[in-house]
Amino acid sequence: MRRREIDGCPVASALQMIGDKWTLLVVRELAAGPKHMTEIHEGLFPISSRTLVARLRDMVKDKLLTRTEYKGLPTRVDYELTERGLLLLPLVDALREAGEALECSECEDRKKRLGWYCEACPLEAAYRLPKPAPKPAPARRPERDDSIVLL
Repeated sequence: MRRREIDGCPVASALQMIGDKWTLLVVRELAAGPKHMTEIHEGLFPISSRTLVARLRDMVKDKLLTRTEYKGLPTRVDYELTERGLLLLPLVDALREAGEALECSECEDRKKRLGWYCEACPLEAAYRLPKPAPKPAPARRPERDDSIVLL
């Protein structure tokens, strides 16, 4: 865990860690559980993949996310919120409520644009359009058949 040095205030230090444009949006995307980087990227339009990779790396260093790499071709990497990262979910909820109160947007705006609610939306469970399940990575080599044939 990296300690943040500004003026010693926890508010300033927390904002240095999570105050950029994308960190809390990544947390929002991972609210329902682990996701592959391409799934996170889908929900964060218009972030570039380069910026997303940098944010994910920083969030892993800050122990907000875990990165799990699965063997196979192509390599699959999933990201998931840690206990420390889960502490940020109330902030995501508060920002959603503030956005609605300030009439910035409504949850329905995202559904119209992308076809689904975000992971942190209270309407998500009831109205989410199903996304196709990710395909498992193929095995590197076919397994050997060591069975014996009786004649």
